[in-house]
Amino acid sequence: MCSPEPINCFPVLVNILSNTFLRLSNSTARLRVWSRLFYVAENTELKNYIFFGLFTYLLVLAAGLPPLFAMSSVEDYKVKS
Repeated sequence: MCSPEPINCFPVLVNILSNTFLRLSNSTARLRVWSRLFYVAENTELKNYIFFGLFTYLLVLAAGLPPLFAMSSVEDYKVKS
């Protein structure tokens, strides 16, 4: 039913439990659960767009963190801690 790896077994368990609760409530609806670790894109343009978007975000984040630490040091110096 599921492999020994927990990442694959958890969605199967959720599917079984959800469908059991639906049956207990006399519902005709059914849930289908699947697991994919990462989004698989066949389009290379989309992959490049995602990569450069995340890369730009990380650059902005990396540029903003050092001043945060510097300001903390300045505040510590001001209160003489």
